[in-house]
Amino acid sequence: MPELPEVETVRRGLQPAMEGSKILKAEARRKDLRFPFQKDFIARLEGQTVTGLGRRAKYLMADLASGDVLLMHLGMSGSFRVLEGDLNNAPGQFHHPRSEDRAHDHVVFHMSSGAAIVFNDPRRFGYMKIIARNALEDEPLLKGLGPEPLGNEFDAAMLARSCFNKKTSLKAALLDQRVVAGLGNIYVCEALYRSHLSPRRLAATLATKKGEPTDYAGRLVGAIHAVLNQAIKAGGSSINDHRLTSGELGYFQHSFQVYDREGEKCQTKGCGGIVRRFVQNGRSTFWCPKCQK
Repeated sequence: MPELPEVETVRRGLQPAMEGSKILKAEARRKDLRFPFQKDFIARLEGQTVTGLGRRAKYLMADLASGDVLLMHLGMSGSFRVLEGDLNNAPGQFHHPRSEDRAHDHVVFHMSSGAAIVFNDPRRFGYMKIIARNALEDEPLLKGLGPEPLGNEFDAAMLARSCFNKKTSLKAALLDQRVVAGLGNIYVCEALYRSHLSPRRLAATLATKKGEPTDYAGRLVGAIHAVLNQAIKAGGSSINDHRLTSGELGYFQHSFQVYDREGEKCQTKGCGGIVRRFVQNGRSTFWCPKCQK
């Protein structure tokens, strides 16, 4: 499942072709993706100018001049490509080709910028939904999401308050979208490693008995910021399905320090430990038992 850096990378790739451009024609080539398209899906898109393209957690959000917002989720295998002119040619080269079966091109936006934006999703776990901007706060898909980890309000104090008296593990807390939005398994593993905190540590240890942030909280927030910014700069991580809108791979996977490195020597200077893997809350956790406490 694409995480925050992958979705942010896609947003930045779509922005030049979508933002400030009008949707001249929209195509939904089937009745549903993960969920059925709304009956008025096409009618609410065509003729509308995209006034802004943002992101909330793992969702792409296109603001329309009408006051509607097009909410888009990539799912597990969804990808966008931006094409100029000939729809048979996708720019960019990549090692693991995404689906070349055009039967999986389920949604196409023809923009006044001259670009065609194609959403391809072989597994159809992605989805799109149009929501009135003034109804976003009550939207079930967005309601209850925690703070953005790269937002100004996300700091050690906020994280400590969210984890105060929590009985779950630190990793489970970070994967809870109500605590912090957009983090997934890869980047939680990497951030915990960089902050030298055990994924098994109790989340409550980020806060004192009075709810104030401990040193652990400060270290962890700094590591989250660093790993997300580095991943976005690298275009995200391409493990299975993530592609840039040009068709190219992200390459942050080459910078993993712990994720998917089971049996390798710990990269922390002077540690000498070995990276281990165990299953935690149904997900693979990679860590160094020697330096992550």
